[in-house]
Amino acid sequence: MSRSHLSLLAAAALAMTLAACGDAPDLPQYGANPELPDPHRGLLPNMTISVPASWGDLRPTVPQGYAISAIATDLGIPRQTLVLPNGDILVAEGRGGHAPKLKPKDVIAGNIKGRGNTSVKSGNRLTLLRDADGDGTYELKTVFADQLDAPYGLALVGSTLYVANQGALVRFDYSDGQTRASGAPVLVTELPSAINHHWTKALAASADGQFLYVGIGSNSNITERGMTAEVERARIWQVDAATGAHTAYATGLRNPTALAIQPGSGQLWAAVNERDEIGPNLVPDYLAAVREGGFYGWPYSYWGHHVDTRVMPQDPQKVAAALTPDYALGSHVAALGLAFSVPAMGAQFADGVFVGEHGSWNRRPPVGYKVVFVPFRNGRPTGDPVDFVAGFLGEDGLARGRPVGVSVDPRGALIVADDLSNTIWRVTPTR
Repeated sequence: MSRSHLSLLAAAALAMTLAACGDAPDLPQYGANPELPDPHRGLLPNMTISVPASWGDLRPTVPQGYAISAIATDLGIPRQTLVLPNGDILVAEGRGGHAPKLKPKDVIAGNIKGRGNTSVKSGNRLTLLRDADGDGTYELKTVFADQLDAPYGLALVGSTLYVANQGALVRFDYSDGQTRASGAPVLVTELPSAINHHWTKALAASADGQFLYVGIGSNSNITERGMTAEVERARIWQVDAATGAHTAYATGLRNPTALAIQPGSGQLWAAVNERDEIGPNLVPDYLAAVREGGFYGWPYSYWGHHVDTRVMPQDPQKVAAALTPDYALGSHVAALGLAFSVPAMGAQFADGVFVGEHGSWNRRPPVGYKVVFVPFRNGRPTGDPVDFVAGFLGEDGLARGRPVGVSVDPRGALIVADDLSNTIWRVTPTR
């Protein structure tokens, strides 16, 4: 790279740093009616990356009456977890994506964002953890399946384990207590993977196991790669588990990073990451009770009918049809995990969802970097989110972890994947 090119990159990086210097005012961006400011576009987006640091003697913080412990370390970028019927935990490890950089901004932003991520090599595997005697120490850590392609979503239906790689939905036979896959993965269906700007493929199974739901993110922030790159993107697929045939269950969801089935009702819920570069307080990431056939706005509008004027050509009919999400989580929190709670988690946290928030890269002060609990009443979210696992971003501004997937052990434990320190955390009630 030439000296002049390096100077250009340095100048642009400085401009990004300066753009991030102004603190963003806090707005009440939680719940069904968030306060949305007017969009603001600058030359460059705000860039505020928290420098990684080791945990040392520190630990994430949890509410009084709960304890947290690290049950596995030295993993290969843990993303999502699945608690098996016998209490074993499967961990999907890896990093995907192969989107080319379009503009100098992309090169600079990618380099700066990369400073906030782990340098550990992608595992591309499933690791199994086992606590044989139930004392909270997971003495077995073994590879269940390897040579996968950025596995992310996990679901177990009867004796079949489904894994959503970045480019294919596959299955394994599974029997209770098994510690190693008995054979190679079998293809259920290929998944859209060209470019893979948003590579994660979230996964959930319907209550009866007939259908699998796969979250497929957009290939851009706001169609800057053109609409051809967005074919079969920004949507949730419904896949017939028996045949692999798929249909679009819902569309217009920029990046549905986590899916969960609500106990009792069987309703599909999604955590969705919204668009960037129109200000530190736009657009809120959200929870949605996904409606079959529903359109959620991307790219033409956000939070219902708020038009995104960057998109050309406009489509007023699409905007008019856009559904408003159910619950705002706040802008740029990067919600990547979603799990419904159970009574064994304690009375205060018995009814609602846990949400893993990976944390912002384009906002000062940073937001996210924690696991929150969103309380439910009568099957719907209500009230403000409650911090459940925090301390990933310290008061010193250093990031010691970044939560991704969350799973609830029905016996009373929350399992949290941390892809910065490459740790699996377990939170349990102490009373």
